[in-house]
Amino acid sequence: MASVANQVKQFWNHPAGPKTIHFWAPTFKWGISAANIADFSSPVEKVSVPQQCAVGLTGMIWARFSTQIKPVNYNLMTVNFVMGLTAFYQLYRVASHHQAKEQQKSVDK
Repeated sequence: MASVANQVKQFWNHPAGPKTIHFWAPTFKWGISAANIADFSSPVEKVSVPQQCAVGLTGMIWARFSTQIKPVNYNLMTVNFVMGLTAFYQLYRVASHHQAKEQQKSVDK
């Protein structure tokens, strides 16, 4: 039991623990990834390419940056990496949709 209490105390007092913004900012940032995942089922015409480019690039840049700061904040790294992945998937959906439309146009001619 002392081991569990010790682990909770270490987590609570960690430099990126729940007493700091370094815990709460990435935790709330998961909402962006959740919204992007929820949008996977929305029509591809509603996907904003500039927004997804910004989300994807900043996600990957900050995922890299979060490995360089001390202490390494794995919550920050993971949320930004997932943000990048979901944004790039949305961009893939848009590209696939446009490609399918172009193929359909060439078949119709």
